[in-house]
Amino acid sequence: MCGIAGWADFERDISAERPVVRAMTDTLACRGPDGDGVWVSAHAGFGHTRNAVIDIPGGGQPMVVEEDGRLLAAVTYNGEIYNFRELRTELEARGHRFRTRCDTEVVIRGYLEWGERCGEHFNGMFAFGVWDARSEELVLIRDQMGIKPLLYKLTPTGIVFGSEAKALLSHPDVATVVDGDGLRELLAQTKSPGTSIYADIREVLPGSVLRFSRRGVSEHRYWELTARPHTDDLPTTVAQIRERLEAVVARQLVADVPRGILLSGGLDSSVLTALAARWVAAHDEPRLRTFSLTLTGADGFRADEMRGTSDAPYAAEMARHVGALHEEIALPAAELAAPEVRLATIVTQDMPTMFGDMDASAYLLSKAVREKATMVLSGETADEVFGGFSWVHNEQVVSAETFPWMAIMHVFEPTHPGLGLGLLDPGLLQKLDLRGYVAQRYREALADVPVLPGEDAHERRMREVIHLHLTRWLGVLLDRSDRLGMGPALEMRVPYCDHEFVDYVFNTPWAMKNHDGREKSLLRSIAKDLVPASVLDRQKSPYPVTQDLGYLTELCRQLRDVLADPNAPVRPFVNLPAARAVAADPQQVAGRPGVWAWICRLDIEMLLSLNMWLAHYRVQVNL
Repeated sequence: MCGIAGWADFERDISAERPVVRAMTDTLACRGPDGDGVWVSAHAGFGHTRNAVIDIPGGGQPMVVEEDGRLLAAVTYNGEIYNFRELRTELEARGHRFRTRCDTEVVIRGYLEWGERCGEHFNGMFAFGVWDARSEELVLIRDQMGIKPLLYKLTPTGIVFGSEAKALLSHPDVATVVDGDGLRELLAQTKSPGTSIYADIREVLPGSVLRFSRRGVSEHRYWELTARPHTDDLPTTVAQIRERLEAVVARQLVADVPRGILLSGGLDSSVLTALAARWVAAHDEPRLRTFSLTLTGADGFRADEMRGTSDAPYAAEMARHVGALHEEIALPAAELAAPEVRLATIVTQDMPTMFGDMDASAYLLSKAVREKATMVLSGETADEVFGGFSWVHNEQVVSAETFPWMAIMHVFEPTHPGLGLGLLDPGLLQKLDLRGYVAQRYREALADVPVLPGEDAHERRMREVIHLHLTRWLGVLLDRSDRLGMGPALEMRVPYCDHEFVDYVFNTPWAMKNHDGREKSLLRSIAKDLVPASVLDRQKSPYPVTQDLGYLTELCRQLRDVLADPNAPVRPFVNLPAARAVAADPQQVAGRPGVWAWICRLDIEMLLSLNMWLAHYRVQVNL
């Protein structure tokens, strides 16, 4: 896993602009502690920071291929191609000669053999830029599911790109500007494909190729989810899912560095742990390492309507079950509330969020794990693939004419503006018209859902719901995992997001996905001989949050400081009377019924993050 950056321009001599390419590259240092490099030519320049996982001595980048002293192509690449060994054999049979063992050389050789269709041959997570010197064009290619980030911006005479917005923002032709649509994307709790929060900075779409040449810019999809009849019966489907997931896990365990698994004790990560432990044992590999997160505080864990059980005992039991070397990483509430940790989570993501302690704990967990492992498997995306969220099983939510994860909020309280929005200025919210914006984005999302003729109304609706999660919610989680993991240079692999696996499960009928009346029925069916009964029967528990009153008390103190500062950049965005009332009394916030205490805390987290982001990035907001 690495960081990439680049610039192409047909009216500038980029060979004389090496310091600009170097500055862009340096912003991504956290993604690549094992080395970096810059390559420039007359009309293109690439930068790369390396987190070495495969072929430690031979995989330096940017990488070039020459023939008879003539440049053919250069590449800067981020990701992992899990089938690179098979592709290398195929490419060698076609006459290509390799000088390294790394997948980077397979990427550039694959491009030289198959051109822009090379992505169709790759199984993995990847984002890369190729400068094709033969045709003088830049080609940007992103993996099928959008696991690896790839942003770009057209400049007056060229194009810049990178793994993260900070790389683009360091270019002299790119200003740190957020317009009305950028704020809407930031606050609307959905992710419109191809967009970012920064004006005119866009993402290459998942499964897409973008070409920049003297003729201009073009983009097309080489892969997307399609609808087709599912012909396997239930036993065959369960067997297929088991076989396919075993193969995915085996592919994604390949690495030349220490590896592990993030084990929460939930079904998703426990299944991966069991399959990985079997593979490790079968191949006489070192004992599997697992890592879990525990949030410590004076109040301890209390069951509530969102989280009925603590992760720790289930994670420990699962680790014992497979004989893994397990480590529980404990994080105190005071560390989660530290301003420097909040700033780190903002800088890694290039944006503020309402997730507060969840972002902080994910970042600090990655930082602690990185001391023991360079790469980990994560159970992220299983809920999107199998339909594991509670709201997917709520008929009122499913039938709502909006995104399901937003409809659940309306079920709680129809008048609340949305998660993280409760302390924002009502005039600002009215001007942004978030509900109108979301409604438009929802209509666009529905129009993208593939149709299967003959599907009954309920199956059709559940196909829509799963597709919405895979194309409009998954991007939020993948971005978050990538940035908070790569902040401390920890590579996160997500087996459930393998595009071939996702395609198969997507086309299984909802009646099969829900065949036992519980969430993730298919995953539970393949796990019966893999995990202890307690883990198999455990009710889904969301990502942990701290329940320590001291954390909320510290948030309120920080909010009082922000509100007392007349020069605080967030001030024009705040409902001052509401914010002052909340900041004055942490006990009153904590005493709110049910999930409302947590929702109010998200509102505080968003204000604090907004203020810090506006100040640190010196954002120019144009409404």
